[in-house]
Amino acid sequence: MSTPFVKVDLHGMTEAEAIRVIDQALAKASPSTYQIQLIHGFHRGTVLQKMIRDYYQYDKKVKRIIPGDNPGITVLVLKELY
Repeated sequence: MSTPFVKVDLHGMTEAEAIRVIDQALAKASPSTYQIQLIHGFHRGTVLQKMIRDYYQYDKKVKRIIPGDNPGITVLVLKELY
């Protein structure tokens, strides 16, 4: 992935499926990728939101985890913009 901002839709996935997809996105992320936006949804996506925060908080590629523009999105920051 050579784009600076990557979007990954996790709607309808189990935790195991989401981990596999997120891990693939992290592995494919190029040095020019700043953020991976994870779209998990709000009502039924809160389980995935918690998993993302717990599972990826210590990942060596992830600098920090921030909320997205709405409660159904979580952003993995891989590289700071400034």
